[in-house]
Amino acid sequence: MARGPPIPKLLASRLSCIRNGQMVLRDINMTMHNGGGMILTGPNGSGKTTFLRVLTGFLKPSAGHLLWNGHDVTNSSIYELYKVELHWVGLKDAIKNKLSVVDNVEFWETLEGKSGRSRKALEFMGLGHVMNEPAQVLSVGQRKRVQLARLLAIPRPIWLLDEPSVGLDKDGVQKLEYIMEEHRRKGGMVFVATHVPIKLKDAMHLQFPPRILKSKTYMDLM
Repeated sequence: MARGPPIPKLLASRLSCIRNGQMVLRDINMTMHNGGGMILTGPNGSGKTTFLRVLTGFLKPSAGHLLWNGHDVTNSSIYELYKVELHWVGLKDAIKNKLSVVDNVEFWETLEGKSGRSRKALEFMGLGHVMNEPAQVLSVGQRKRVQLARLLAIPRPIWLLDEPSVGLDKDGVQKLEYIMEEHRRKGGMVFVATHVPIKLKDAMHLQFPPRILKSKTYMDLM
């Protein structure tokens, strides 16, 4: 008996999201399998970050479904299993200035019950010479490299990256592109929202249109 196609690892069906009375996402459909990649583009405020936050579970969809291995992630018991599959890199870096650079990575690695990867990850990201310094000495680009080092130190299959190249120099962008491809080669998935070109071989492309804000009436302001 012939087998059907594999169930997508992630599936969004007619996904919509309303925030502050405004429709930010409308009827988004998507499937993602192991090794997949997706680039999200569009102007500021078009919904890229909102889409990523829905994928993380930080926001619940107003309509539609988000399925992981065929299960609805809005179900609390399913979400507890799903969330440990995720890595989120956003504009807030969660770096503690008073901790050393290596402690800022090893802290999260220890929480995962793992060890031994943080220093290698920081070395790869070009931060070996500052790993024992307090994080407050880091530049914007170096702080971004710390965030990317966490991806390497704490392996998780689904990467959700919001403007991950912000602050990076050319070498940093090349390292970012390399680790995304390596992650996919090993079966991981990458979603990346960006305003600048990023190489992600054979990735799907989701273009978000400009969002027209609903005008407030006098009664809305009362």
